[in-house]
Amino acid sequence: MKSGNACYHSVRYLLSSTLLSINLKIKKYRNIILPFVLYWCETWLLTLGEECMLRVFENRVLRRIFGPKKDEVTGEWRKLYNEEFNDLHSSLNTFRVIKSRRMRWVGHVAGLRERRGVYKVSVGKPEGKRPLERPRRR
Repeated sequence: MKSGNACYHSVRYLLSSTLLSINLKIKKYRNIILPFVLYWCETWLLTLGEECMLRVFENRVLRRIFGPKKDEVTGEWRKLYNEEFNDLHSSLNTFRVIKSRRMRWVGHVAGLRERRGVYKVSVGKPEGKRPLERPRRR
């Protein structure tokens, strides 16, 4: 996530530029920033906190891309609501991308031979018992 944040901050001025079209900004997000954020996501164990962090990050980038919206009633500028992003842009759901990459990785691991370490870790069962005491400090 840190490398994705660093990548976002390096191109955030491009994302808020009025010279580039929204479609070009979205392509930059998908091709430059998203691969940094989702690097090696096949092996992640996503908790609710991490899902929330990913949603916050994605909404922050989309807010930067689409910019503020002028309210028709009051005439004031305001930030876009999260639900409005779905209306403006049918974005790739980040969690669907993670699930598809996981399924691809599982198919890859299933095709490996039994001697490979990744296969042993993912399919095998641990042998022996754990000690009764609490683990030592490392």
